[in-house]
Amino acid sequence: MEKQEWYLEYEIQANRPGLLGDISSLLGMMSINIVTINGVEANRRGLLILAKDEKQIERLESILTTMDTIKLIKLRKPQLRDRLAVRHGRYIQRDADDKKTFRFVRDDLGILVDFMAEIIKQKGHKLIGIRGMPRVGKTESIVASSVCANKRWLLVSSTLLKQTVRNQLIEEEYNEDHLFIIDGIVSTRRASEKHWQLIQDVMKLTAVKVIEHPDVFVQNTEYTLDDFDYMIELRHHPDEEITYDIVEKNNLFSTAEFGEFDF
Repeated sequence: MEKQEWYLEYEIQANRPGLLGDISSLLGMMSINIVTINGVEANRRGLLILAKDEKQIERLESILTTMDTIKLIKLRKPQLRDRLAVRHGRYIQRDADDKKTFRFVRDDLGILVDFMAEIIKQKGHKLIGIRGMPRVGKTESIVASSVCANKRWLLVSSTLLKQTVRNQLIEEEYNEDHLFIIDGIVSTRRASEKHWQLIQDVMKLTAVKVIEHPDVFVQNTEYTLDDFDYMIELRHHPDEEITYDIVEKNNLFSTAEFGEFDF
């Protein structure tokens, strides 16, 4: 029987020399393999392990709960956040009330790219919203994630280089293995019947779509925030307020500054 992957996390209660060795020896005696191990928070370690069946995991859990030197926190099939925590040494921040909203700051771009790449690799429809002020790195992170996931990215509307608004795609671009990027503000300000028809066609594809400024997007379409599978917030610093007032007060999205591509 092929071994299955599990995520084990424990908190150190008494940090003595040889503790990690004791845990490793216990797993070895139970024929459970360690795939990856890392500190994930203060005084916590996370491990990806391989076990042949759930009975092994049940026996492991019963032993770990009797140990005074550690406190068992999690023992479960690994979630995406678990894998990233072990890989990067800390958990990404998630909204306490809205579990599909994840928060990052600009210093976390490496983790953000890795997080989105793992989502993009998944098959089927995924709708991702990304909030953030201008020039915080939203589009660049999306493009980098697409490259990491080995997927081609297509700009339906964007301000990455110039203000881009597409009214049609060529036949080969209607590919469910592509990543489609839509800027909610650009599409709203430059909306045309052909452009909105293209957006509707893209939204029907069983593919990954990333919507920048999703709050503006839902105000002008039949979609709602409940339609999004993931919501990402990217800030320059943790206390930065994400607001769209700045778009109206200055010319950050003007065609004079960015120029425009309309095709």
